[in-house]
Amino acid sequence: MADKPNPEKHNDDLALFRQATAGIKPLTQDKVVKPRRNTVVKPLRSADTPDAHQRRQLDASFAFSDIYQASLPDAGPMRYCRPDEPTHSLKRLRRGDFYPELVLDLHGLTRENAKLEISALLYTARKELIDCVAIVHGIGSGVLKGALPHYLVQHPHVIAFHQAPLEYGGQGALLVLVETLEPVQ
Repeated sequence: MADKPNPEKHNDDLALFRQATAGIKPLTQDKVVKPRRNTVVKPLRSADTPDAHQRRQLDASFAFSDIYQASLPDAGPMRYCRPDEPTHSLKRLRRGDFYPELVLDLHGLTRENAKLEISALLYTARKELIDCVAIVHGIGSGVLKGALPHYLVQHPHVIAFHQAPLEYGGQGALLVLVETLEPVQ
């Protein structure tokens, strides 16, 4: 026969806990703002005509797969060049010929949040006609450092990437060449 909970014992434990923690000031969250769980998402007005805000969100989102593993070099700095692009672009990235106009710092982000930020960065760079961006992933435990190249290889607008020179983050960052939209004339 199972023991029934004793409400007096529970009240005594609660009183002891409150006595032990009296005067302790709670820590404030100062790193990553947690998203609210009770957010209201506006439904589409029609299945075939999303409004401009939702269309921008769809354009800026790209679904990166955690399962896909690209064939990347094991030795030397992390690098990749799209098959239709001359490998001279990699050499120029390595030398620091390209200046990153946008820098994304992924410190403190989870993989899922990092994927969203990377997708938004590539969309913004393409829209603003920026051909080189830097993504700082840090070294730490290597979770983002290992996953980031595989994410970038999947994106259709990434031309090439190379480990950043020291002035842009060295082993803790990648310089990425982005295919820009052609300006309308």
